[in-house]
Amino acid sequence: MIRSNPSEPYEFARCGNKVDGRVLVISAWTRVGILCMGICLGWPTSGWTGEPKEKQWTRTDLVNALERGPGPTKGAPDAAVTVVYFTDFQCGYCRKFVTETLPKIEEHYIRTGKVRLVFRHLAILGDASVHAARASACAFDQGKFWEFHDTLFANTAPLAFSAARLKRYAGDLRLDEKAFAACLDSKTFAERVEAETVIGRALGATGTPAFLINGQLLLGAYPFEVFQQGLDSMLASTPRATPPQPRQ
Repeated sequence: MIRSNPSEPYEFARCGNKVDGRVLVISAWTRVGILCMGICLGWPTSGWTGEPKEKQWTRTDLVNALERGPGPTKGAPDAAVTVVYFTDFQCGYCRKFVTETLPKIEEHYIRTGKVRLVFRHLAILGDASVHAARASACAFDQGKFWEFHDTLFANTAPLAFSAARLKRYAGDLRLDEKAFAACLDSKTFAERVEAETVIGRALGATGTPAFLINGQLLLGAYPFEVFQQGLDSMLASTPRATPPQPRQ
């Protein structure tokens, strides 16, 4: 289990509304919306069929959709621990996590095959956040999501997420500028961004950054040591897979 010291100064180091970490009740209309969005986005919908009003949706359904649906990832597909990482590109605490903590998690856990990182949008800080999220999805469509992700967090100037600047970043990263502009202008990934934000909020992630670590919610830009403690604990309690035996 992920634990943190209540006196830790990072306790509320997140952007958005302060919450108590409880999972929100998912209304019937929200369930229908998530189901429709999931189908639209091509997320796995096994067990989600039938009349939405009769479906007994569980938290596990939503976590599985986030963990295994299409989107940006890092790490081994069969890693013992999956971390779903929610962010808003305008969030200063998210930038702090990206610059100070994420590189250490990558070095010690992702590159070593222990952790799989899954990126999800939680665009909650206004229109500019939504524009940046859609732009990053367009970059993902061209195989340059993480480069674009880093570029967005490196740019903090006023109007950094205007359409003109987002297109400029794409050019700097040698994306197909015409295809990127068409994707951004047509709002191709608006539903994906909205779906991930809705599901994140439904699971209690009403501030950024937020994380689902093997389904356990952690809110805030905690230092690496907090993640290290929780990840090591989870890895220690996860049975190791038996290595394949050579064929006779």
